[in-house]
Amino acid sequence: MAMNVGSSSSGEDEVMSAINTTPLVDVMLVLLIIFLITIPAVTTSIKLNLPKERVEVRETKPENVIISVDKAGGIYWYDARMPNVDALVDKLKKVSSMKPQPEVQIRGDFASRYEGVGKVLYACQRAGIVKVAFITEPPALGG
Repeated sequence: MAMNVGSSSSGEDEVMSAINTTPLVDVMLVLLIIFLITIPAVTTSIKLNLPKERVEVRETKPENVIISVDKAGGIYWYDARMPNVDALVDKLKKVSSMKPQPEVQIRGDFASRYEGVGKVLYACQRAGIVKVAFITEPPALGG
C-alpha cells in the first residue's frame, strides 16, 4: 500500500523567497531595551560628589535657637509667636553678634508649605547666621 502525499512536480528543492524576520525583530527589541536602560546612566556628564545620607545624633545645647513653623505658616521663636519676618530678623541679628555664634535649628511641620520655612531661611541669611540645621524625626522602624 502506497500513499500519495502530493505530486513531485511541486518541487521540494525550490528556494524559499520570503525572509524570516522574527529573529531580526527579537534581536532589535533586545538591543532597544539595552539602550533604554544604559543611556540615562551615560548622559549625566557633570561629575558631582553627592552627599551621603546618615543618621546623626544632634546634641542640643542651651544656646541653640529653635524656630518652629506650623502648618499654617506661623513662625515661632521657641514658644513665642513672631508677629512678622522683620521681628524675626531683628532677634536673629542679636544672636548673630554672639561669639561663638549659636546654631539656628528649624522645626518645620510636615504639612506646612515651603514658604514658611523659606521665610525663616531668608531671615537667617539677612541676619548673618552661619549655622542652620533642620530638626526631623527618624522614620518608623520597619516602614
